[in-house]
Amino acid sequence: MAPELILYRGKITTLDPEHPEVRAIAMEGGKIVAVGDDREVRGLADSKTVEIDLNLRRVIPGLNDSHLHVIRAGLFFNLELRWDGVPSLSLALEQLKQQAERTPPPQWVRVIGGWNEFQFAEGRLPTLEELNTAAPETPVFLLHLYDSAMLNQAALRALGFNRSTPNPPGGLIARDTQGNPTGLLIAEPSALILYSTIANAPKLSLEDQINSTRHYLRELNRFGVTSVCDAGGGGQNYPDDYEVVSKLHQAGHLTVRVAYSLFAQKPGSELADYTRWLDITKPGSGDALLKVNGAGENLVWSAADFENFLQPRPDLRPTMESELEGVVRKLAENQWPWRIHATYDESIGRFLDLFEKVHRDHPIDKLQWFIDHAETVTPQNLERIAKLGGGIAIQHRMAYQGEYYIRRYGVESAKRRPPLRQMMKMGLPIGAGTDGTRVASYHPWTCLWWMVTSKTVGGTVLCDEADRLTREEALRLYTEGSAWFSREQGKKGRLAIGALADLAVLSDDYFAVDDDQIRGLESVLTVVDGRVVYANDEFAKHSPPLPPVSPDWSPITKWGGYDNSRPVPPVRAHQPILGADGRVWQTSCGCGM
Repeated sequence: MAPELILYRGKITTLDPEHPEVRAIAMEGGKIVAVGDDREVRGLADSKTVEIDLNLRRVIPGLNDSHLHVIRAGLFFNLELRWDGVPSLSLALEQLKQQAERTPPPQWVRVIGGWNEFQFAEGRLPTLEELNTAAPETPVFLLHLYDSAMLNQAALRALGFNRSTPNPPGGLIARDTQGNPTGLLIAEPSALILYSTIANAPKLSLEDQINSTRHYLRELNRFGVTSVCDAGGGGQNYPDDYEVVSKLHQAGHLTVRVAYSLFAQKPGSELADYTRWLDITKPGSGDALLKVNGAGENLVWSAADFENFLQPRPDLRPTMESELEGVVRKLAENQWPWRIHATYDESIGRFLDLFEKVHRDHPIDKLQWFIDHAETVTPQNLERIAKLGGGIAIQHRMAYQGEYYIRRYGVESAKRRPPLRQMMKMGLPIGAGTDGTRVASYHPWTCLWWMVTSKTVGGTVLCDEADRLTREEALRLYTEGSAWFSREQGKKGRLAIGALADLAVLSDDYFAVDDDQIRGLESVLTVVDGRVVYANDEFAKHSPPLPPVSPDWSPITKWGGYDNSRPVPPVRAHQPILGADGRVWQTSCGCGM
C-alpha cells in the first residue's frame, strides 16, 4: 500500500542513531513507513499520496510534554486572557482594559498564570489601582503563578468579600488598616484559596468547552506539541470532567495524544477515590490517542509540598505517611503506575522511605512510577529513585521562579535546580515539560530554551555552562525522554520506521538559530497520527478547518494565546537580585558573580 503522506526536501532530525538526519519521510496508517532520500521515499507514492515539499525546513519529532494540565486548560482556554510572553506591563494592562469592555456580565476577565513580572520591560507587577482603573465594573481575577492572586473591586463585590469575610482554607485575604479586603489573595500555606476563589466565576457551556478545548489543542499544535502526559488537577473530577476530551476523540478532533493521570480531589477521601477508580478503569485503557496513564500527580493532599519559592518550604504533616501508604499500597498491589508532586528533597526523602517499604511487599521497580518537579533533589535521593525504577518529570518552573529562588536560597543553590546534568549522567529516565498553564506557561520552546541557556524569562542566568544541555540533549528530553512516562518508549520520540507518525516542521532551524531565538520558534506544519493537524505560512492550505472561537467575546478571538512576538528577554540595566547568601545576582546578562 502506498503512503498517505510524504514530506520531502527537508532537514529531518530523526533522533534515530541509525539515520540521524534524512531528507524525506513517508507515513501510512498513523505510522512512519519509510525514511531516506527524496528519490527513494517519493518513489513509494501513488496518485493518492499527498506530497509536501518542505523547502529545506528543519523537522523534529513531535514535542511531548510530560507534565501539562491539558484537559483542565482546554475547558477554560476560551475564557482566559493569556499574558504568557506579553513583553510589557503596559500592553498587558491595555489588553485587560479592552477585554473588560468586551466581556459581558456576569462573566469575569481571568488572567490565569503562565507569566511573571520579570518578563515585562517594566520589571514589576501591576498594582491594584491599575487593575481597578483598567476594569472598574467587570470582575477581574489575576493569578500570579501559584503564589497569589489580585482581584479588582468588582470581583470583591461579586464574591461578597468584606470586613467580616474569614480567611478561607489554604490562604490569606490581605486587608487594609480598617480590615477591608484590598484585593490581594496570598496562597499560604497552599493554593487552595486560589482554586476556591476562581471556582466562583461562571464556566462555559458544554458546547463552548468543546470549542475551547479544540482551540487549546490547536494552540499546542502551533508550537509542535503532539503528545501530553496530563497531570490532572484540582477540580478535575473523573470521569465527569473527561467528557469533553472523550467527545473530541470520538469525533476525530483530538489533535494531541493525551495519556492522563487520575488526581485525588477531596482531602480524606483519596483512598476511596482510587479504590473506586481501580474498579472502573486501568492504566492503558483507551488507545494511542487517549488513554489512562495512572494515578497522580496528587495522591493525597497531605503530601503536596507547595511550589512557591516566595514562601518558606512547607513541612508536610506527621500524618502524611500513614495517609499516603494506603494509596501507594493499593496502587502497587494493582500494578498502577503513579506520579507524585514533589518540589523539595525533604519531601522526596519521606516519599522514598514509604516507597521502599511498599516495594518490599509489592515490587514497584517495573511500574515506571515517577516524581514530578524535583527541583531540590539531592544525589542521595536520585540514587534511591534509580534503585526503585523511578523517573523524574522536569519542567521550566525555574524559568519563572528563578529570581525568587535566589532571594530565598542563594546563588550557589540556584545553579543546579533541578540537577539535570547529574540526572542524565546517572541514566535516570527524564521527561521535559512545562506544568502549564498556571505555575508556568505551556510554551514548550521556553522550556527547551531554558534547558539550553539556563535563563529565566527575565534573562537571569542560573546555571554554570557545564550544567546546561546541548540542543540535541534538550530535544531528546522533550521527545523520546517523555515517551517513557506513558510507557511508550520505542513508539514515540524518534522518526523511525514503525514509530508513531508525529512530527513538527519548524519556522526556523532549531540547531542554527541564536540561543535566544529558540524561544521564538513555532511549527509551520504539525502532523499527528500521520495527518496534518496544523499548518501555517507556505503550508497554510493544508491546515484543517477549525470552528470560530466561542463565545465570540472570548479573549482568544482578539489576543490569541502565547505572545511570541519578542522571544528575547527584556533588557534592563542590570537590576540586582540579593540572594539569601548575601551575594548579588545580576539579571539580563548573568555577569557580576
